[in-house]
Amino acid sequence: MSESTISLKNSTNSSAAENVSESLRQEALLKTGALQNAILTSANFSIIATDEKGIIQLFNVGAERMLGYSAAEVVNKIKPSDMHDPEEVMARAKSLSLELSATITPGFEALAFKASRGIEDSYDLTYICKDGSRFPAVVSITALRDDYDDLIGYLLIGADNSVRKQIEDELNSAKAVAEKANLAKSDFLSNMSHELRSPLNAILGFAQLMESDPVPQTPSQKESTGQILQAGWYLLDLINEILDLALIESGKLLLSKEPMSLDEVLIDCQSMIEPQAQKHGITMNFYNLQETCFVHADRTRVKQVLINLLSNAIKYNNAGGTVIVDCAVKSPERVRISVTDSGHGLTQEKMEQLFQPFNRLGQENSGEEGTGIGLVMTKRLVELMGGTIGVQSTIGKGSVFWVELVRAAEPLLNEPLIAEQEQPISIAEHNAATRTILYVEDNPANLKLVEQLIARRPSTRLLSAGDATLGIKIAREQLPELILMDINLPGISGIRALAILRDDPVTEHIPVIAISANAMPHDIRKGLEAGFFRYLTKPIKVDAFMAALDEALEFTSARAEDTKDLTAR
Repeated sequence: MSESTISLKNSTNSSAAENVSESLRQEALLKTGALQNAILTSANFSIIATDEKGIIQLFNVGAERMLGYSAAEVVNKIKPSDMHDPEEVMARAKSLSLELSATITPGFEALAFKASRGIEDSYDLTYICKDGSRFPAVVSITALRDDYDDLIGYLLIGADNSVRKQIEDELNSAKAVAEKANLAKSDFLSNMSHELRSPLNAILGFAQLMESDPVPQTPSQKESTGQILQAGWYLLDLINEILDLALIESGKLLLSKEPMSLDEVLIDCQSMIEPQAQKHGITMNFYNLQETCFVHADRTRVKQVLINLLSNAIKYNNAGGTVIVDCAVKSPERVRISVTDSGHGLTQEKMEQLFQPFNRLGQENSGEEGTGIGLVMTKRLVELMGGTIGVQSTIGKGSVFWVELVRAAEPLLNEPLIAEQEQPISIAEHNAATRTILYVEDNPANLKLVEQLIARRPSTRLLSAGDATLGIKIAREQLPELILMDINLPGISGIRALAILRDDPVTEHIPVIAISANAMPHDIRKGLEAGFFRYLTKPIKVDAFMAALDEALEFTSARAEDTKDLTAR
């Protein structure tokens, strides 16, 4: 091939390459132009470009549509901050000044401060249109720089935020309505608890008095008393279950999670459940861990969970059946407690419905008592403690309900303290003189019940008042050794009455025990924080009432002895 031919060929190739390169450049320019045109003509976004001082240099179609100004009316004349709500711009300046520890002037500086320092920024402010109308906007602002990294202006891309704001407002409104409804529900439940517990206090209180009466009852009377007590305590359990479920659903149930011995709880459950098993002819087998196992949970709630599973295993078992309780370490992090029964078993459909509130799976007409919320409560409690619950079942063979809880290290105990041996407290030892107790209560049945309980204590007299005002007056005049106080009283509440007694040097030393149908956890906590010596809930349990009575009177006696010793010195 000749040199001229080669040269011609190279020239042709070079020309072709140049043509391709030029074509690509033209295509890129066309695309860039199309992109710029799309940006400038976009009606969905307001695109505003400014110089380094914030004066508008570009105002696209979208900005004209949203704000009602033409580009000619704003370019080289105003700043974007002039079209924002001035109070919001001022608030942003103050907020940024606090956040960045700098003095930021209200105006365009407040909008561009972060962007000018290379920080990605967007803000929510209200745009004010030419006609005075307003709309919320979300604006992204970016600094524009030249090839030498010098600031030459800012680009602001905004979008109408009205729909999002409307949705947020609607959600906030719905949330407020839900919170109000939830508060109303909590108040209703609290009031319902009080209204149900007050008559239950009389029913169970007098039934306990009849059961423990020194005069023997006839077999028929004894059976009737037992039926009243059984039905009354069961009704109280139902009330407590409903209130607990409501507390969980409202997020107000407080748990005290700490390392606790699972073995000890299982032993407690065994002693509590075996009488029920014997009554139904069910054999209980507890296989505990070979070594002590600790879990991170609330002891009271773990016991509640296990007792509910055990009660169900007995209740829905076959006559003469068995219940096996096993405990096994599943992993370094988990321990599983299994409750196996020999009942009829559950179909897949029923297992899927197990944890639905008030669903008794067709047991409504079985003769077995229940509300259908026990397992729901159990599941929620387990999950609140970071655990899981499950079930396996085989028709004709029975079911296995299991709970897995989070393992915990054995807590380190301090050196044991040598404590004085507690002696049983008895008022009779301190009854050289008559002890006076004041009961402030507006319910005649509750007053009559306490009168009969106090009558069983020798050398003890009971004074009574139907409201707090009279109760305070009697307390100041008679100086009783102990005051029993209802909370919901006409006029002044029991909480307020306690504060008045505590502020009076004459009565500040007298222990006051609350006896109230306000039995929600926050009620009890509020009462104890107010300074009650003890807080007893209605219906009262006679043994617990008598124990609190003895303890308070012992406290009064000990305090009187201390005062006497100090006076003698």
